[in-house]
Amino acid sequence: MPKLDRYLSSEIARSVFAALVVLGMVSLGGLFADLLGEMASGKVPPTLLLSQLGLRLVRYLPLILPLALLLGYLLALGRMYRDSEMYVLFAVGVGPRRLLRPVLLMAAPVLAIIALSSLWLGPWADRVARGMVVEANKNLLVAGLEPGRFTPLTNGGVAYAGTMSSDGTRLGRVFVYREKGERMDVATAMNGVLYRDEGARVLALEDGFRVDGPTTGEGLNYRLMRYARNEMLLPAPADERPADDPAFKPTMALLGDSSPAANAQLHWRIAPPLLALAFVLLAVPLSRSSPRQARYGSMLLAFLAYLVGVFLMILGTQWLAEGKLPVVAGLWWLLLPMLALGAWLYARDGRVAKAWWRR
Repeated sequence: MPKLDRYLSSEIARSVFAALVVLGMVSLGGLFADLLGEMASGKVPPTLLLSQLGLRLVRYLPLILPLALLLGYLLALGRMYRDSEMYVLFAVGVGPRRLLRPVLLMAAPVLAIIALSSLWLGPWADRVARGMVVEANKNLLVAGLEPGRFTPLTNGGVAYAGTMSSDGTRLGRVFVYREKGERMDVATAMNGVLYRDEGARVLALEDGFRVDGPTTGEGLNYRLMRYARNEMLLPAPADERPADDPAFKPTMALLGDSSPAANAQLHWRIAPPLLALAFVLLAVPLSRSSPRQARYGSMLLAFLAYLVGVFLMILGTQWLAEGKLPVVAGLWWLLLPMLALGAWLYARDGRVAKAWWRR
């Protein structure tokens, strides 16, 4: 490999890696906050925090890596313009065509990772994450009920257990609060047994009291009962997305599905690597600057281009799923113009205004 290619590739690689680390930390913070909210509402078991965090990060890699590529190229090439290194290369006859090899040399493996994450790893991580949550919610212990802590239930109630056996089936000093309409139901017991009856979770309370009354606290319509055994059906965790959602299907399965939702999901997975390639081609002319030019002006413009591209990709996917766009159009109306614009600006090396003025 020529020294010029090695030098440019190493400079770009360091900048892309630095941008990826920063974006990864920011993304982890946002995903962590979302997971804490879902755990507080009882949708995700707390014991699955790290696994769910990692799987969701894999799912969002097709959106993080293109931005890391764009910012990394701008940082590396922009520094070379400010230090007049690019002008020296231009003076010895190194133009856009000669720079294409080191530019694509660094972008090729990242584009392959984006395609792999979008077409295979992302859907796989989505299926595994959903399966782990469904399987964990079958067991009350894994679902988040811990001794000495109040745990929200999926129906809006609260459960508490003072002690718990190692297998999660025997409870001690149990408190359960539930609401149904305008009535509340409070049950306490010295002991409790958790078992499954035809797939449903049943909690049998032994030797306790039960209070039934209005939630508003108005009136004296309360009932107090003492029981030797009280069995209650625990609510099943609600799943927001059905199992046949196209987002959970492998990419090869989407090719044989002609439904609008499957077509939208297929184009959603194809778009990220092509969009990233367009960003790489745009980054080279956008990084062109004079030594005294503002440092972050081109980065703001590039970030705006990324936001517009991703926003149109999300909007186009929704239109495809709703049938507002024909199947033939897909997301090509967005990808092909962006690729053509990036290739044209790369070939012109960003000198659009000067060429227009001469004409």
